[in-house]
Amino acid sequence: MKITEQVWQFSQPIVKSLGCRLWDVEYVREGGEWYLRLYLDKDGGVDINDCEAVSRAVDPVLDEKDPIPESYHFEVCSAGLERPLKRPSDFEQFMGHQVLVKLYQPKKGRKELHGTLTGYDDGRVTLEAAGETLTFEKQEVALVRLYVEF
Repeated sequence: MKITEQVWQFSQPIVKSLGCRLWDVEYVREGGEWYLRLYLDKDGGVDINDCEAVSRAVDPVLDEKDPIPESYHFEVCSAGLERPLKRPSDFEQFMGHQVLVKLYQPKKGRKELHGTLTGYDDGRVTLEAAGETLTFEKQEVALVRLYVEF
């Protein structure tokens, strides 16, 4: 089982008990250092107190379970306004919202398109953009995230 899956399994009930939802678990190497990040969500938004409470509650469990052999930095953050959509439940939750789709290869001369999310089926993403319906196959899509215009 992947590290992120293990951490999700034991962190999710802790996060839920503190009034938040676990949005994502990420284990990445950046600048020669490893980072384990928990991304949180909750109605009304996540604040620094939520992140601190979850960090304090999950940290001893990480020490006990010890799913990561090398040293790493542990961070707890908000999923953010422009969070990536990864799981089918993410797409379902944000159906009808504005999203940005990043592609591996250009389509219609562009690698990034934004519009209204209108469909998701087994990795296939459909959106309405400029009066046009666009569908992208799973293997074409590098990233889908919420799009917020400021």
